[in-house]
Amino acid sequence: MSTEAGTEQGSSRLTGVREWAGRLLTVDRLREAGILIPFVILFVVLTLTSDAFATRVNLLNVLDQQAAILIIAAAGTLVLVSGGIDLSVGATYSLAGVVAAHYALETNVVVAMLLGVGAGVLVGAANGFVATVLRINPLITTLAMAFIVGGCAALISGGTLIVLFDEPAFGKLAQTVWFDVKTSIWIMIVAVAVIALLLARTTAGRYMYAAGGNAEAARLAGVRVDAVRILAFVLSGAAAGLAGVIDTSRVMSAQAGAGDTALAFTVLAGIVVGGTSILGGEGAVWRTVVGVLFIALIGNGYVLHGFDPLYEQITMGAILLAAVGLDVWIRQRRA
Repeated sequence: MSTEAGTEQGSSRLTGVREWAGRLLTVDRLREAGILIPFVILFVVLTLTSDAFATRVNLLNVLDQQAAILIIAAAGTLVLVSGGIDLSVGATYSLAGVVAAHYALETNVVVAMLLGVGAGVLVGAANGFVATVLRINPLITTLAMAFIVGGCAALISGGTLIVLFDEPAFGKLAQTVWFDVKTSIWIMIVAVAVIALLLARTTAGRYMYAAGGNAEAARLAGVRVDAVRILAFVLSGAAAGLAGVIDTSRVMSAQAGAGDTALAFTVLAGIVVGGTSILGGEGAVWRTVVGVLFIALIGNGYVLHGFDPLYEQITMGAILLAAVGLDVWIRQRRA
């Protein structure tokens, strides 16, 4: 009897260990921790292989250059989580910069900046209305909107570069230094923190997860899915507008179509690499931040080591493909 009891006890302990290990290695935990592992490895490798990488100047420069992308990507996470996608953020970013620069030469600098952000809000609201009320696929909606918005930006700028060197006050938004850190970085930290709290800690955030996970079940539970998705698009547009104004302040110039497609691709790549599902219902802003910074460190590493930038594009594409493939694999494992 004692031998049987001991065997049963041992078997019970073994089963408990296996269950614990299973919980520890679930696909959900893999999704959450996945981006941190390559990020830490890359950071350590770059630190060991480049004396210039882990310096305060270089790291702050990376954050300054990525401030706008981080703001857009944080809000873009809301759109993907709620079941949509926004490919117009690059054009909206460009439009906001052009609007702000144009009106900075005509009116008050503060008013010009508010108009730039307001332009982003309007684009986001239009995206949300068309995608939810008119029931046009968000991919097509935002792709078409990117062309429309890009054309509007070109009309406002006249197809030329708008230079603001005669308006030094405009540069204070992004170039002012507090505690040895530029205000562009401080604004980014505040904006990303607010968006992260909205998604993780508010009722609106929970509704976004519900809308993206199972829209029909969410509707039956009383969630106003269309309103939630419109809110996500509006916040995405506002973030793109703010980012456009910040970068215009940082470089003191704006031009229609300047890097629209590349920026939209980088934002989407950062969100997906960070573990947000392209199909909606899953994701977190902090993981998006890590995903964007992971891609930024790759670019920084290529520059510091003098590698051909063409290989950076190949690396980016491979990483994005791998991230989407991982998302599909995880969903298949759950099915």
